[in-house]
Amino acid sequence: MFQTFKEWFWLERFWLPPSIMWSDLEDHDGLIFVKPSHLYMTIPCTFLLLIIRRLFEKFVATPLANTFGIKKTARKITPNTVLENFFKHTTRRPLQSDIYGLAKKCNLTERQVERWFRSRRNQERPCRLKKFQEACWRFAFYFMITVAGIVFLYDKPWVYDLWEVWNGYPKQPLLPSQYWYYILEMSFYCSLLCSLGSDDKRKDYLAHVVHHLAAISLMSFSWCANYIRSGTLVMFVHDVADIWLESAKMFSYAGWRHTCNTLFFIFSAMFFISRLIVFPFWILYCTLILPLHYLEPFFSYIFLNFQLILLQILHLYWGYFILKMLKRCIFTKNIKDVRSDGEDEYEEEEEEEEKEEETTKGKEIDCLKNGLGANRRLIPNGQHDH
Repeated sequence: MFQTFKEWFWLERFWLPPSIMWSDLEDHDGLIFVKPSHLYMTIPCTFLLLIIRRLFEKFVATPLANTFGIKKTARKITPNTVLENFFKHTTRRPLQSDIYGLAKKCNLTERQVERWFRSRRNQERPCRLKKFQEACWRFAFYFMITVAGIVFLYDKPWVYDLWEVWNGYPKQPLLPSQYWYYILEMSFYCSLLCSLGSDDKRKDYLAHVVHHLAAISLMSFSWCANYIRSGTLVMFVHDVADIWLESAKMFSYAGWRHTCNTLFFIFSAMFFISRLIVFPFWILYCTLILPLHYLEPFFSYIFLNFQLILLQILHLYWGYFILKMLKRCIFTKNIKDVRSDGEDEYEEEEEEEEKEEETTKGKEIDCLKNGLGANRRLIPNGQHDH
C-alpha cells in the first residue's frame, strides 16, 4: 500500500511540466540534481541555528544592547494571593464587575486592582532587552543571507530564468551555492517556527505562523519539483526588505527615534517595491500568467501559484499596517514602535502605568506639601494663642 501511494504521489504529471520526466533528473556524468532527500539536512541545521542564536544573543546581542543602554529590568509587583489566583485561573483581563468584587474582597480601590493586573500582565511580557536580542539576531541572519543571495544571483538574468522553470530548466544540475542557500533559508524559518512560543508574542501571531508554514511549504515544494530559480528569487525578494525592518526595531528599542524613523522609511520603500511591485508584477506574473500561453495547468503549477498568492495576501495585510504607521509618523512625527508585523503595544501599557504612578506620587507629594504647609501655619498660630 505504501509503495502504491508513493508511486501515485510522485507521478510526473503532478510535479513536472509535460516535457520533463524524473529520469531527466537522475545524476549522471558527475552532475548532481535535486532530490527530496536533500532536505533532511534542514533538521540538524535547524537545531544548529537555534544553538547559534542563543550564543549570538548572549555574546553579541547582549553586549551590543548594553552599549545602547538597554538593560534587563525586573518588574516588581505587590504579592496578592486572591488577585494572583484570579489572574491564573480565571482571566488576565478582568471585567469592571470583576474588578469591583476583587477590590471589595482585597480591601483595595478599583484603581489599585486595575493597576495590579496591568503590572502583572507586564511582568510576563518580554523586556526591551529580549526584544532587542530577537531583532538583532534576525537582522544578522537577513543581512548575511541577502549578501549571499546577491552573490548567487548576480550574473543570472531573472525573467529568462523564471521562464525556464516551465521550459526545461530542471534539466540543469544543482549548484552547491543553491543547495546551501535553500538549506539555510528553510532551516531559519523552521527555527523561527520552533521559537514562536518563547519569542515576543505579536498581535498577528497567527499571521506569522501562516507565513512561516507557507514559506517552508513553498521552499520544500519548489525544491522537490526542481523550481529552484523561482524559489531563490522569492526568498531574495523577501529578505532584502527585512534587513531594514529589523535594524529599525533595534534602534527603536534603543531609543534612537530619528534613526529608527529613517530606517523605517527605507524599509517601507523597500517593502512596497519588492513585495507589492516586483513580487506580483514580475515574479508572480512569470509563474502564473506566462505559462498559460504554452501549457495546460497541472498540479505543480496550481500548488506553486496558490502558495505565492497566499504570500501576496500576507504582503497586503502587512502593507496595511505599514501605511498606518507611516500615517502616524507623518502626522505625529514619531513612530512608537516599528511593527510591520503588528506587535502588541506593550510599551504603551507600560508607559501608561508609569504615568499613573508618577501622577499618584505627584498627588501624594502635593498632599504632603499642602499638609505640611498647613501645619506650619497652624503650629505658630497655636503657639501664638497660648
